[in-house]
Amino acid sequence: MSDTQSLIENRPASVATVFLERVAATPDGEAYRYPVPAAAGQGPDEWKSLSWGQAAEQVFAIAAGLLDLGIQPEQRVALASNTRVEWILADLGIMCAGAAVTTIYPSTNAEESAFILADSDSRILIAEDGAQLAKAREQRANLPGLRHVIVVEAADAVAVEGDPEGWVLSLAELEKRGAEYLAEHPGAVKERIAAITADQLATLIYTSGTTGRPKGVRLPHDNWAYMAKATVATGLMTKDDVQYLWLPLAHVFGKVLTSGQIEVGHVTAVDGRIDKIIENLPVVQPTYMAAVPRIFEKVYNGVAAKARAAGGAKYKIFKWAAEVAREYAKASQDNFRRTGTANVPFALAAKHAVADKLVYAKIREAFGGNLRACVSGSAALAPEIGYFFAGAGVHILEGYGLTESSAASFVNPGEAYRTGTVGKPLPGTEVRIADDGEILLRSPGIMEGYHGLPEKTAEVLEADGWFHTGDIGELSPDGYLRITDRKKDLIKTSGGKYVAPAEVEGQFKAICPYVSNIVVHGADRNFCTALIALDEPAILGWAAENGLEGKTYGEVVAAPETARLVETYVQTLNQGLQRWQTIKKFKLLPRDLDVEHGDLTPSLKLKRPAVEREFKHLIDEMYEGSREA
Repeated sequence: MSDTQSLIENRPASVATVFLERVAATPDGEAYRYPVPAAAGQGPDEWKSLSWGQAAEQVFAIAAGLLDLGIQPEQRVALASNTRVEWILADLGIMCAGAAVTTIYPSTNAEESAFILADSDSRILIAEDGAQLAKAREQRANLPGLRHVIVVEAADAVAVEGDPEGWVLSLAELEKRGAEYLAEHPGAVKERIAAITADQLATLIYTSGTTGRPKGVRLPHDNWAYMAKATVATGLMTKDDVQYLWLPLAHVFGKVLTSGQIEVGHVTAVDGRIDKIIENLPVVQPTYMAAVPRIFEKVYNGVAAKARAAGGAKYKIFKWAAEVAREYAKASQDNFRRTGTANVPFALAAKHAVADKLVYAKIREAFGGNLRACVSGSAALAPEIGYFFAGAGVHILEGYGLTESSAASFVNPGEAYRTGTVGKPLPGTEVRIADDGEILLRSPGIMEGYHGLPEKTAEVLEADGWFHTGDIGELSPDGYLRITDRKKDLIKTSGGKYVAPAEVEGQFKAICPYVSNIVVHGADRNFCTALIALDEPAILGWAAENGLEGKTYGEVVAAPETARLVETYVQTLNQGLQRWQTIKKFKLLPRDLDVEHGDLTPSLKLKRPAVEREFKHLIDEMYEGSREA
């Protein structure tokens, strides 16, 4: 047995135990950095730090406060908050109390929040602010089991008439109660941790789902203990890293990043404000960060739009540098695959060196200058965008996993990463491809099942532990996985040809610098069409230079000049597609797709059925007069 296998197979029962081990090993080491927002107009935010020992004090106080409120093992405590350091401390506090965390996106409306709270039977809600408290208060009649709401922002922890006595507390008050409880019962939290079993429920994460009501995914403590050991065993992170964590922690992708960090002990800078990412990167100077493809697409489109706005010569240089980056990345990855070295031909290396000075160095600087690697997950990254960043020295390691597999099942291995694949399985994870191309997984990270839904569980989880992902993929002879599409999203045209819409959509995103989202349609039709949403800053920048200055986004999108612009990119796309994949017609959407309108999940995955329902009239227009219309 290898050291890695031994480490994973002899893992502790819970991440709570891993946390105790980390605190004992490096109590004075820096654990977390977090911003204290400056008053408006008062300069940049101030960043503060917590050592592992300081973090443990707060975690134990939260855990003991929950014990004082009567929380029992496996009882649910919900968390509705944006990503911030208090989310991580509360999550650890709940787990150290032996309870289970129910995660709720802060953008979830009151009705769906109440469904999750009721379905999970959550006894306590830790709410970020007054807005989250208001949702619980509005639905309180439907939540008889909710005993308390703990509010992170102390100023918002205000009871109103009609609230039961003691129903609203601040997080600071909970910690105070916990400190008093520990003074009387000093060993209480460590006793709870010692009693945790591997199969005890740790987390209940509700899939945001592209259709229907969300399902609660039951993830026991053993899932996170395995993830802590297995993610570090990949070599993805080291003790000297600085991680920038902004992903939503209500999502399994964000949550898994906290487990590996506790195991290895590096610093994590935590700030979930998406509008602060560009400002924060030069301050934090991370060595690695995780993101979803939409972030890389926006950066790429922003760089391209800026180059175009700077004038013809600069845009020509950018386009040349982008092609050199892709050529360089493909050549170096191909060579590494064959020989184990990333050497490229001398002439290409010389061009790359020039392009680096002119373009790539500025891109790396925008990411903080110290970035060793980015991890991309949650959806597919267009390979041409991946190759662009790889050639520019921003190495994007795509990974793959689902809520049901505790997020991480595959990740690209460091230097040997291959753009367009999601890499190799984590140590301890098995994979096989079913006859119909579906990816099946078996590992210690697979869920226990769907909460209260045994029939739904049986549909995807076999008795021998194999989980049906619903994704279609291909394995290379040396174990790299390429995701083709969601099984349910594959389009079969009326001519009997199969089309993977995500593949076509990804290619278009790499070609058109103005696209924000694209939805390819064509199931049971005799040709494919597309609904295209444009990126507002990029298209308004173009509009200002092309006789449409001063127009609103809606007016620009409706202009015939804009349709002609997009048509040129659609034609370029079609040149690289099989005949049955080509986009014969398209419509520009009057607005971008977003979470608020229900077009995207909170993790920015496309809700294809929802978009096709809302814009059905545009789809129907494109098929008017065809045999299938």
